[in-house]
Amino acid sequence: MEHDCKFNTRLLHGETSKGYGQREILPPISQVSAFQYESMEELERVFTHKSMGYAYTRIGNPSVSAFEQKINELEGGAGAVCCSSGMSAITASLLAICESGDEIIAGTGLYGGTIDLLHDLEKLGIHTIFTKKLDKTSLTGLITDRTRVIFGELISNPSLIVMDVKEVSEAAHEAGIPVLIDSTTATPYMARPIELGADIVIHSTSKYINGGGNSIGGIIVDGGKFSWNFEKHTALKEFKKYGRMAFSVRLRTDIWENLGSCMAPMNAYLSYIGVETLGLRMEKICDNADALAKALDKEPDIEVNYLTLPGHPYHEYVDSQLGGHGGGILNFRAGSRERAFKIINSLKYAVIASNIGDLRTLVIHPASTLYLRSGREETEAAGVFDDTVRVSVGIEDKEDLINDFLSAVADSRI
Repeated sequence: MEHDCKFNTRLLHGETSKGYGQREILPPISQVSAFQYESMEELERVFTHKSMGYAYTRIGNPSVSAFEQKINELEGGAGAVCCSSGMSAITASLLAICESGDEIIAGTGLYGGTIDLLHDLEKLGIHTIFTKKLDKTSLTGLITDRTRVIFGELISNPSLIVMDVKEVSEAAHEAGIPVLIDSTTATPYMARPIELGADIVIHSTSKYINGGGNSIGGIIVDGGKFSWNFEKHTALKEFKKYGRMAFSVRLRTDIWENLGSCMAPMNAYLSYIGVETLGLRMEKICDNADALAKALDKEPDIEVNYLTLPGHPYHEYVDSQLGGHGGGILNFRAGSRERAFKIINSLKYAVIASNIGDLRTLVIHPASTLYLRSGREETEAAGVFDDTVRVSVGIEDKEDLINDFLSAVADSRI
C-alpha cells in the first residue's frame, strides 16, 4: 500500500484489509468462546505464547484482532487492544501504568464518566491532579516525582477545549512522562495524535468509529515510541525486557486480560464495517455541524460553542491540528434549564439520547444526565451549565436540521 494514499482509500485498501483465510472481503465473525486443538502440547504452546493462535475469546479472538489491526493502521500505532467499552479502555490503560501512590495529571474538561472514574481510582491510591488547561506552563508547575501519566481529551466533550498535543507531549517527555489521549471526538479522520507526539491513544469505538449506534466498544493504540523509565514506572518493571513495548505487553497479558474487559466478536465485526465509512460520515457530520452552529450563532439569545466559529478560543487548532474540521459536537446555552428542556423537546429530527457519533443527530441536557454525579465546580469546569444543550450532529440534510433547531428556538420564546 502506497503511503501517500488518502484516508478513505487507506480505510478500504490498507494492509489490514487483506489476508482473510477464505478470501473474504470482510473478517469472519468468530462467535465462539474457545478454540479447539489436536493436542495438549499444541494448546500449551499457544498459552505460553510460543505459537500463534487463539485459545479463549477473553484473551484473543480473530474477529477482534482484525478490528484492532484496522484501527492501529489508521492511527499509525505499534499495537492495539480492543476493550468492551471506552471506559474500560481508559481504566485498563491507567491501571497498566499507575499503581498506589502514583499521580495522574488531567484536564478538567473531561467527559463526566471519566471524571467519575478518576475519583474511583483515588480509592486505589491513584490520585489525579486536575488543571483547567493542559499546556507547558501548567505542566511545569504540576509535574512531581509521583507523576506517571498526562491524560486528556484531544477535543473535550462537551466543552470543546482542544489540547495542543505537540506542546503537551514535548513538556511531558522532558520530564519522562507519557501522554495518553482520548481522541474519540476527533477520530483518526481529523487527527492522528501519535504523529503529533502523543504516546497512547484511546477511542470509545461506540461513537464515531462504529457510527451506527449498534455496539459498545473501546480501543487502546500504543505508539510504541515512549522510552519507559522502569525505576519510575514501577508498574511496568516486570515487563522491562520488552522495552518500548512494555506498556502493550503488560496491558494485553496482565491488566486487560485479568480485568476481563474484552470486546465481543460481534461488536468487533459491527465496528469494523462501521469504520469503513468513517471518512464519508465525518465529512458530512462536520459540514452539518459547521452550518448548524453558524445558523444558531445568529440567534441573539443563544450562546453557541463550536470550534469553527470566528473568535472561538481554540479556532487556531482547526487547521493546525484537526485537518480543517470542527468535529461533530456543538453545544449552546439557552438561558435557563427550563428553556433548554423546551428546545430539546420541540425538536423533530434530533433524538434525545446520551450517545454521540451516531448517524442520527442526538441531543441531551448534560447537566441532568452525564454530569449527575459531578459537583457544580467540576461540571462548570467541563463547560457544562444548567442551561447547556449538547448536540451530536448527524448526517441528515443540513437544511432540515437548521430549520428544525431554529423553529425550536423560536417556539421556546413563546
